[in-house]
This record gives sequence, structure tokens and C-alpha cells, in this order.
Amino acid sequence: MDEDVLITEDRVKKYISITLQARKKATPNDLSKADLEKLDSMMRMCDDYYSDAKYFLEKGDLVRAFGAINYSHAWIDAAVKIGLMDGHGDDVLFTLP
Repeated sequence: MDEDVLITEDRVKKYISITLQARKKATPNDLSKADLEKLDSMMRMCDDYYSDAKYFLEKGDLVRAFGAINYSHAWIDAAVKIGLMDGHGDDVLFTLP
């Protein structure tokens, strides 16, 4: 079987690490109160999925852990893409606007 298609503990941990890097790097843009509330909601979703990923990893459920960490990263990426956060030019961690 091709190693590139397997969900392993190391692969999940790698994506958790990448998501943590993205979470630390992205910073809020100067936002209106309404947009700041939207961003707060998005980052709560990011953090909730991150917590889910760690929980599933701890339980040995690698498929759900991998899915959850990718959802977590997607919330950060979406916030950068729509301009609520600044990805500081990093086109590896983010899909830039």
C-alpha cells in the first residue's frame, strides 16, 4: 500500500503541528465590531476542532483526528482568505487572498 495515502499517528501529529503554526501566525486585521464577532466565532470553531482532533488522537481514532484537524485548519485558512486575518504572506500555511 502507498504510504502517502495512509493516515498514521505521525501524519496526524504533523498536521496538528502545522495547524498550530497557522493559528500562531495569523493575526486579526483591523476589523469592525461585527467582523470581529464573526472572526471570534470562526476561531472558536477552529479551536473546538483542534480539541476534537487531540481527543480522537488520544483515543486512537486516527480517521476522525485527521478529519478534525483539517477542519480546524480550514477555519483559520478561511479567515485569512476572506480578509479577517492576515497570513503575513505565508502561502504555505494559508490560501492567500
